[in-house]
Amino acid sequence: MNAAVSFIGGANGNKKGLAATLAAHPGELKLRASLSDTNFTDGSTLNFDDLLISIEKPGSFIIDFDIPKKDVQFQFMNTFKVDGKQVNWTYTHVRNERRTVLDGTLLLDIANKLSASHELGSFNCKLKYTHVHRGLTTFEPCYDLAKKSWDLAVSRRVLGGDLIKATYETSSQVLGVEWSCSSLINEGGRIKVSASFNLAEGLHPPKLNVQSMWNIQA
Repeated sequence: MNAAVSFIGGANGNKKGLAATLAAHPGELKLRASLSDTNFTDGSTLNFDDLLISIEKPGSFIIDFDIPKKDVQFQFMNTFKVDGKQVNWTYTHVRNERRTVLDGTLLLDIANKLSASHELGSFNCKLKYTHVHRGLTTFEPCYDLAKKSWDLAVSRRVLGGDLIKATYETSSQVLGVEWSCSSLINEGGRIKVSASFNLAEGLHPPKLNVQSMWNIQA
């Protein structure tokens, strides 16, 4: 049985935290125990209010058990062909919220795909088109039917694996910039630096967030 441990340390303004995930792979299943939002801002001890246990069979299902909230999320996925085009779909149900979401993606070719996400019983629906240009630059315009607004994301891979990404939400007028870097640190680690600007509030310093991630295989 293979096992792995992942750690994510982050800082958001004057807040500092740590998240950890322990994963094991007995046979075809993946078992995970995740602890997130452990905050050390006030020097307090560990906070176990975000313990999540997951069981996954890749490509088939994921079941998440939220221990503090006594909640369960079921996710089922499948793949099939329509006129020779691959379609990926995912069914997600959150028990306590009684919320069900259907997600589908149509792969037009190696560089283009169409995606849709709809929450059943509501007007919440998003349509997204993804285009990958020469394997390096990705354009993702998205239309939110509930908000009647467009979002746009543009990302590009640089330095053999690093990712630079910019996003803009027209409904909230929030501009986001993100740099995910693995080329400057040891293998198995990654640093992510992100900043968000609320253009509706005028010229103000951005909200900054820094995360460092490590993966340990056992």
